[in-house]
Amino acid sequence: MGLPFESNTARSGVITPGLLHLPPGVERHPVPGGGSRAVEIFAGDEITLVDREGGQLAELVAFTPTGVGDPGLIGVTQTVAPDGLRAALSASPSGRGVAKALAQAGFDLGRARGVRLFGEGARAGDMAVLTAQGDGLLVVAAPGGPMEPQAQDTVTDLLLYIRRADPKTFRGAHRAPDPLADPLLDHNIRPGEAFVYEVPKGAFIQVLDVQGRECSDFQAFSARALDKGIEREVDPTATRSMTGTIYPRPGLHAKYWNVDFEPLVEIVQDTCGRHDTFGLACTARYYEDMGYPGHVNCTQNINAGLDPYGVRPRAGWPAINFFFNTLIDADHGIVTDEPWSRPGDYVLLRALTDLVCVSTACPDDIDPANGWNPTDIQLRTYGAGEDFRRSIGWRKRPEDDVEHTKETGFHASFAKHTRDFVEYNGYWLPNSFPGEGTLGEYWACRESVAIMDLSPLRKFEVTGPDAEKLLQHCVTRNMEKLAVGQVVYTAVCAEHGGMIDDGTVFRMTEHNFRWIGGCDGSGMFLREQAETLGLDAHVRSSTDQLCNVAVQGRNSRALLAEVFWTAPDRPSIEELGWFRFTVARIGGFDGVPVVISRTGYTGELGYEVFCHPRDAAAVFDAIWQAGQGYGLKPLGLAALDMLRIESGLAFAGHEFDDQTDPFEAGIGFTVPLKSKAADFVGRAALEERKAHPQRRLVGLEIDATTVPAHGDCVRLGRVQVGVITSATRSPVLSRTIALARVDIPYAETGTELEIGQLDGHQKRLAARVVPFPHFDPTKSRARGEYDA
Repeated sequence: MGLPFESNTARSGVITPGLLHLPPGVERHPVPGGGSRAVEIFAGDEITLVDREGGQLAELVAFTPTGVGDPGLIGVTQTVAPDGLRAALSASPSGRGVAKALAQAGFDLGRARGVRLFGEGARAGDMAVLTAQGDGLLVVAAPGGPMEPQAQDTVTDLLLYIRRADPKTFRGAHRAPDPLADPLLDHNIRPGEAFVYEVPKGAFIQVLDVQGRECSDFQAFSARALDKGIEREVDPTATRSMTGTIYPRPGLHAKYWNVDFEPLVEIVQDTCGRHDTFGLACTARYYEDMGYPGHVNCTQNINAGLDPYGVRPRAGWPAINFFFNTLIDADHGIVTDEPWSRPGDYVLLRALTDLVCVSTACPDDIDPANGWNPTDIQLRTYGAGEDFRRSIGWRKRPEDDVEHTKETGFHASFAKHTRDFVEYNGYWLPNSFPGEGTLGEYWACRESVAIMDLSPLRKFEVTGPDAEKLLQHCVTRNMEKLAVGQVVYTAVCAEHGGMIDDGTVFRMTEHNFRWIGGCDGSGMFLREQAETLGLDAHVRSSTDQLCNVAVQGRNSRALLAEVFWTAPDRPSIEELGWFRFTVARIGGFDGVPVVISRTGYTGELGYEVFCHPRDAAAVFDAIWQAGQGYGLKPLGLAALDMLRIESGLAFAGHEFDDQTDPFEAGIGFTVPLKSKAADFVGRAALEERKAHPQRRLVGLEIDATTVPAHGDCVRLGRVQVGVITSATRSPVLSRTIALARVDIPYAETGTELEIGQLDGHQKRLAARVVPFPHFDPTKSRARGEYDA
């Protein structure tokens, strides 16, 4: 849904999401759910507050320059005690910092009166407009307490806009954001300049793109080597060799090395995600060959800056080209285009030894490298004592604000058993547990019981009188048949039949549901459909209010029954049926509350346990302690992939995407066209696709021990007839297996095919079509039916 004031930048028919266009004099200030923002206001300023997802309370306090809380400053007479704002300021270290700063500045929050807006019943996109009656400070909070797992009072974001009455008070649409901490060095690099600086071991370096779409070349030298007259800088080839990524690709390596295999810097945070790490800084030769002799260039600027250190000049400097968007085309040629960086995007590095560094603001104005308009780069350094968490920036939609990779509520518990975490869908998840090994984790799930973190699954609370009608319109399964306490696996499709997401719907009460999917887009789709249809239904994100672990394996029922108590009017763990859920507590009536569903992603008897992040450690410890008598082991993503492929379970980006319908994804059972008479999004297209199928998901058995990769071609002779979606070496079957999407004429069981590797022709793996799931096709294990 659209937001006031905002539109994507567009010129000459080119739309660039994320480079938001705001009217002159308008500032944008996101207010995170459960958090707050403080913004200076001046007489005549127009204040617009937007409830992005609906149902979110907003509390505002306006302070005069003398520190007195005065609601009249924003033209309001009806006031309340700002208890929600006070709670929000005490709920996080950043909030406590804001409260401390307010107190030090003489702003008495204890005696202030506040204003409340929105709250229960507010629709997504509802707005309130106020006018500043004088100068002062405005503090806005999106308050809300922890959501109990069986409740649905989640906390969501607000958006604050300020239209300045006086242009002189306008802070600017794009200016360098506040430092991450107290900087040791804070230097602005103008376009066409290079800046040389020294950084001690352990200190941090922040390279920040102020306006967006601006490249910055970076090079670092070992200071100790330079002191000896030896030049040892970041070397692309050594770096690719040491990190095991020989072929150049956009992005960043975890560490950068010199030719002596000495690590010089490591990447700590990256909010952009696309950079060049194999090219040269721009050179005089490039501009000369393009017809621009004498054009200022980064290489010559770097030469001049490093001359006092005795570094010999180069005709072209190898560099990490931050924010430079290069890619390799089908012929392995280097192609460039506009950077992906937005205003305020940055890369944060840590010095692994004493360094002499150089950073530039690229002057290239003759091609898209800097969006045709070179701008400035902000260079900051911070002390070694700062605590910056590792993160990779991600966005729910291209036009959304960047979010940092998060730690789940269970992160600290799993971190006691592994350091091997990978970024997954905006969160850090364990990939493997070296103490067990991937095979050990796998066999624990197949033979006893295992626990894994699934918190990145996206949760949305779908509530209101029309909640059932909304879901009936948006998902493929029949919501009218879903009973309270029941769970159903379903698909969400677009009008053309392609899948947006798959996931599960929980019926919490008669009118309230919980949607748990793989991506934010499905929740946004539900919210957009509610608005389009004019339904009285709310769709609010609860992902960060609910974290969950999966407890899977034949011993999972006995283990959880030992840990969790349920009330008499709720099913016990032993009574809980397949695709049902219950509300439980650790130990007894007063224990930590959880929601437990009998669901999973392994093909084994299993459950998922949902709790608030504040209770995650207690939940994990209770399960872990009791689980030692049942052979409980931790499970990572690598082992999970083996389990789900054996069990024929679909994975987004592999078995399905928005060009693939549920029938082609192997989950046609989620589209009951006969038993669900109601219309739903994509129904007409799905009826046509089912009547005239083009491709089918099949199982493959492969004679070789070589495991094909996702995307490898499937061929019959010289002709491609399909593509590998997922593959693994199955421990329980002792053979290589795969899931593949093939053309209908070649999808019959027993069809002999080949999997092409290298160029698709020069290496082939013999394979044949077999039924899937490869393992336990009747799903007897998921039903709890194990052989003695």
